[in-house]
Amino acid sequence: MLAYSILMFTLSIFLIVLSIMIYRGRTDLIHSYHQEKVKDKAAYGKAFGKALFAFALAPFVSGVVGLFVNPNVSITPVLVLAFGFIPGFCCILAVQRKYNKGF
Repeated sequence: MLAYSILMFTLSIFLIVLSIMIYRGRTDLIHSYHQEKVKDKAAYGKAFGKALFAFALAPFVSGVVGLFVNPNVSITPVLVLAFGFIPGFCCILAVQRKYNKGF
């Protein structure tokens, strides 16, 4: 489970760095299709960065659980990851609905 945890921590760090970059105004990292109707790019970038940060918490928590769980019940970190992505994904959808007027 150590390899799984390292992979999840690496993914989480990548997503956190990406969310910080978007939060600071690098909205060009988001596909142009998702920004077609966005009028306030600065507010969109801040909201999307926060939502992506929420999305990045799932792999981090899953990696922590993977470190402490018994290897015989290795499904637990995967379930934490799967159910942890749901709130982050909902946050991203809410940002898209608010600033892009749809999905």
